[in-house]
Amino acid sequence: MTLSEQEQIRRESLNELRKLGINPYPAAEYKTNAYAQDILNNFSQEKNNYQDVSIAGRIMSRRIMGSASFAELMDSSGKIQIYVRRDDVCPGEDKTLYNTVFKRLLDIGDIIGVKGFVFRTMMGEITVHVKEFTILCKSIRPLPVVKEKDGILYDAVTDPEMRYRQRYVDLIVNPHVRDVFVKRTRIIDSMRNLFNSRGYLEVETPILQPIPGGAAARPFITHHNTLDIPLYLRIANELYLKRLIVGGYEGVYEFSKDFRNEGMDRTHNPEFTVMEIYVAYKDYFWMMNFTEEIISKVASEVLGTTEIVYGDKKISLKPPFKRISMLDAIRESTGKDISGMDEMSLRNVCDELGIEHTLGMGKGKLIDAIFSEKCEHNFIQPTFITDYPVETSPLTKMHRSKPGLTERFELMINGKEIANAYSELNDPIDQLERFQEQLRLSEKGDDEAMFIDYDFVRALEYGMPPTSGMGIGIDRLAMLLTNQPSIQDVLFFPQMKPLVPKIKNESPDEEYLKLGIPEQWISPLKSTGYTTIKSLREVEKAGKLANDLNGYNKKNKLGLAGLSPETVEEWIKKAKS
Repeated sequence: MTLSEQEQIRRESLNELRKLGINPYPAAEYKTNAYAQDILNNFSQEKNNYQDVSIAGRIMSRRIMGSASFAELMDSSGKIQIYVRRDDVCPGEDKTLYNTVFKRLLDIGDIIGVKGFVFRTMMGEITVHVKEFTILCKSIRPLPVVKEKDGILYDAVTDPEMRYRQRYVDLIVNPHVRDVFVKRTRIIDSMRNLFNSRGYLEVETPILQPIPGGAAARPFITHHNTLDIPLYLRIANELYLKRLIVGGYEGVYEFSKDFRNEGMDRTHNPEFTVMEIYVAYKDYFWMMNFTEEIISKVASEVLGTTEIVYGDKKISLKPPFKRISMLDAIRESTGKDISGMDEMSLRNVCDELGIEHTLGMGKGKLIDAIFSEKCEHNFIQPTFITDYPVETSPLTKMHRSKPGLTERFELMINGKEIANAYSELNDPIDQLERFQEQLRLSEKGDDEAMFIDYDFVRALEYGMPPTSGMGIGIDRLAMLLTNQPSIQDVLFFPQMKPLVPKIKNESPDEEYLKLGIPEQWISPLKSTGYTTIKSLREVEKAGKLANDLNGYNKKNKLGLAGLSPETVEEWIKKAKS
């Protein structure tokens, strides 16, 4: 492994700490009694509180001076300045802990614990005066450099490739990112508290399923060796939750990880989080009202307002939300009245509107394509799109007054689906026929068509009360409420294509030894860029290489005897011969 200059220096500091008898990775508990933000919020010079504090965190900046220095410590709550004076941390004759350890062997990124008292500096900054410190973890890889002044980041790490692959670094150097994920958790907490207050039961359902049901999506498939059967990662938990309604629960809900083996973009990840809730004796009109209550409550509790900003748009999450049927939305946006059209007529409309379609798409998919292409993006303010075609809603009750349509809605906000809900189909004969129609679509080439779940049909045969169910995409809701442009920004560890390690072109040490190069100089040679014998052959000025190597030796305190240009010239001649 080729180490950077900084990494080499930090490893040498690590070894020096051990030589001094300091364990850079101690096992013992370090007891703390305060957090940085609590101190900043509550310190009072008049009350003289916080006179015996113990905090721990990561060194984020240092100002090394003579016999006293300042540093900035970051814990889970925020940052606070610390003041370290040599004679306080080294009260005896031996000043090694300050002069050597604190000033020279500690680095930005190291984690330490400090004990002392809080005071306010002449500049008015609340600071911990350190009486003793303990090294808790030595960082051997440097953090990206970020400039900050008065709480404002001037060069925050913004490279998405680094941020998403190394989220741990992103969270350290971009404190505002941590706040995004705190809000995400509070969104879930707010929903859970509301559901629990209504007496609804939080449950868990299988992730590995013999039949991937509850949605139209392409599943991930695996194999169970002991049972010798294929299993699927769930695409939805709907059918299991409705089994529990059959079993007698009035309301059940689950925050679940679902998986769909489909495309990835700014609003889609193959692994995502959804909340699904089912309540007996309700319909989709009741669920619309409940969804308004959920969204407005979450916004108020997490953000303190229902008036939010997303990008350059102002969005009001205050109920009531607009309601419009899918067919009326298409009529408004395209001027086309497609109600009652057959499949061929819908294909003609798609051609007129320039919408791509395939032979595998039935009536429902064609209508959905028109809506997705021409309408969806128009609904910036919260809008319930209602009454979907039966072909795309195989788990939904037929509309009580509109033939060919179902009692289903999707909540659109900022042009994206946030929630999907039905008056749940509880007629087992109708349900089996809908599943069989999905099978016909699958045979026609629709790879997202549902499987037939005979056990679910059997459950309905025992009787499921009238029920309404709804799912909310937690990732998209978190994007909306934290003003994040991509789903990757609200997932700690988004799915990414693995990096293929580059094959390092490096000559083995034995080839350097054959040229008479001493073993102790091989690593410095490679570290300064001469990783192959070929690169040595191309050196034109031996004196410059000798100066580079001697400078590296001095800077990294390797303690090697200096090299003469003549010695390096001999290496180069042997390499060329």
